Amino acid sequence: MFETLSDRLTSVFSSLRSKGRLSDADIDATTREIRIALLEADVALPVVKAFVAQVKERARGAEVSQALNPAQQVVKIVNDELIGILGGETRRLRLAKTPPTVIMLAGLQGAGKTTLAGKLARWLREQGHTPLLVAADLQRPNAVQQLQVVGERAGVAVYAPEPGNGAGDPIEVARTSIDEAKRLLHDIVIIDTAGRLGIDQEMMKQAADIRDAVSPDEVLFVVDAMIGQDAVTTAQAFMEGVGFDGVVLTKLDGDARGGAALSVRHITGRPIMFASTGEKLEDFDAFHPDRMASRILDMGDILTLIEQAQKTFDEEQAAKMAGKLTSGENFTLEDFLEQMMMVQKMGPIKNLLGMMPGMGQMRDQLNSIDDRDLDRIAAIIRSMTPGERQDPKIINGSRRARIAAGSGVTVTAVSNLVTRFFEAQKMMKRMAGGMGIPGMPGGRGKAAKAQKAKKGRRVSGDPRKAALGKASAAEAPEAEPKSGGLLGNLGGKLPPGVELPPGFDPSKFRLPGQK
Repeated sequence: MFETLSDRLTSVFSSLRSKGRLSDADIDATTREIRIALLEADVALPVVKAFVAQVKERARGAEVSQALNPAQQVVKIVNDELIGILGGETRRLRLAKTPPTVIMLAGLQGAGKTTLAGKLARWLREQGHTPLLVAADLQRPNAVQQLQVVGERAGVAVYAPEPGNGAGDPIEVARTSIDEAKRLLHDIVIIDTAGRLGIDQEMMKQAADIRDAVSPDEVLFVVDAMIGQDAVTTAQAFMEGVGFDGVVLTKLDGDARGGAALSVRHITGRPIMFASTGEKLEDFDAFHPDRMASRILDMGDILTLIEQAQKTFDEEQAAKMAGKLTSGENFTLEDFLEQMMMVQKMGPIKNLLGMMPGMGQMRDQLNSIDDRDLDRIAAIIRSMTPGERQDPKIINGSRRARIAAGSGVTVTAVSNLVTRFFEAQKMMKRMAGGMGIPGMPGGRGKAAKAQKAKKGRRVSGDPRKAALGKASAAEAPEAEPKSGGLLGNLGGKLPPGVELPPGFDPSKFRLPGQK
């Protein structure tokens, strides 16, 4: 959604990197470009003015003028201010001291409230809660049936005592749902209320009456991120008419500019709490302002990627697979298929790669990625016999023709897959052997040590040189222990063009599950 804004900001910062010092003219030109980028992304004018003024003030301060890398410092300032606009920190749901916790959803018709109710219920169920969905939208045709279908797919109970389609009292349904939740021991109640195509008094009154009847712990305003500046107008009207505690953004996967969504928090003062990023029930998560700012600035979202991997991959299974990967020999096409299926569970490949830093510059290549290619590979492997998957070397011409016919691809596609698999296997064997890289297990390091031990210390034939060598060895300070990590092997320096963020300490970096 924020691709245009991300592209514009990335080009602004790339022009700064060649400057050793930033003059006032440079800062003015940069903030002017940032202002244009935000306005083009449909961010509300008051928000743009406040944002640009804050960036300009900080950019002219000591933190930039005294910085070793002023351009990087400006990027940090813009990142900080973006996080501020988006809410500063992740806001969690407030749970009632005595269950059930009541969550009321409000918003215009078409914003995706009913689907979002199912997504939120599924998300809460995964957190260990037992939510109950309440069908209080009795105006929209088939809204009750839609919620029942969504609830069934999410694996949560639905309270729908009225058929809807204009019949029934939504206020009474909302009130009796609390007693139903207590009776069936549900700890969270999610009330799906009616919306309208536009703001009107009847809609506001009904939402306010439901709020007064159930006294919700959280009122969430559901806003379509694609409706442009009208998102701000609608949010202000709901704030005055009903009041709400947090915002939920839907359709963040759309191709609209989406900047108005950035404005809602600043205009209303209420935090964005959740975001829906797709049509599937699992395309939903808590909103993290720092991660969204990082994505907008094309700095990636590694934390979300790690969290998705931890949800998908079984720790014991991952450790077993890591052993096969390092050995190289034991890794079969069966293992490859298993890994591919796990990666697919994490979501579209394009989305996963998009979370990596700098991928905004490769957007055309990302857009050309087709997840159906993985399905074709899976079809080829599944058309093989167990013996062929374990030992692809036995796959001759006739076997390739049979596999191609079984998977609906050409013989060339089968041959390419087998060839690439052998190449990957060789590469893994080289990695397992260390490829001669110092600090890597195995490889040239062990051979070099063995050779050194065999040859022993060389001593010059000239006695004067030998004496001089002994004297210098005695005076030399004790060598510092070398780091076994990547930075240690590079002499503590990173390759040209790769910069670490300010204050980053590599020694404290830990992978998930690493102590």
